[in-house]
Amino acid sequence: FCEGDAGTGKTALASALAQVLNAPLIRLQCYEGIDAAQALYDWDFPRQLLHLRAAEAAGVTDAERLESEVYDRRFLIARPVLRALQTSPSVLLIDEVDRADDEFEAFLLEVLSEYTITIPEIGTLRAEQPPVVVLTSNRTREVHDALKRRCLYHWFDHPSFDRELAIVRRRQPQVTERLAAQVTAVVQALRGEDLLKPPGVAETIDWAEALHALGATELDAELAIRTLGAVLKYREDADRARSLDLAAILAASRAG
Repeated sequence: FCEGDAGTGKTALASALAQVLNAPLIRLQCYEGIDAAQALYDWDFPRQLLHLRAAEAAGVTDAERLESEVYDRRFLIARPVLRALQTSPSVLLIDEVDRADDEFEAFLLEVLSEYTITIPEIGTLRAEQPPVVVLTSNRTREVHDALKRRCLYHWFDHPSFDRELAIVRRRQPQVTERLAAQVTAVVQALRGEDLLKPPGVAETIDWAEALHALGATELDAELAIRTLGAVLKYREDADRARSLDLAAILAASRAG
């Protein structure tokens, strides 16, 4: 269970795990109103209907046979949770679980405790090898203790300057070292301000990439002001950044 501000690398952890384990990454994006059917499975009704019409045209009248054929696995649409249970090995990312409601949490608790799913028309399906499950939360609300208790917990904080710089250099090797250091220094300074949405590591990477695309090899105050839209996503935050002495921040990064 990975919790922390947006853009601190929670989703990236799941991607890294999938690479290390050489397993597919299966993602379930949570949102308000998501239910079990959207996470587990659904039936392909158009194909089922076509099958019934084809059987009718062929003169098949055996109702019991038709019912068994219609609810065959070939008409089953596996959603992320079911796909993860049927794929071995796999990494299941349940992203932003805090956006879902209490009922969906209870459903996840039941499924992830036993790693089994019962489909009335087919039977009970059990994972031969349980997937590695990564749940993320931006803490827009508290997730119930019952779910957290069954997980290893890790809080994702914003990284130190040196660590963030190393991440930017790794993800954007084409960016000059000076530019990467300046971008990282400004972002670190912005996080110290009272912003509506402090920038995450993802925004640092995006800003460095945008500046490189513009042909920049180093950052100055004017260029920083003109490209704030790559790192700050609220007008109030951009106004706050413009009031800062960015030249002094950049001078300090050069001295450092």
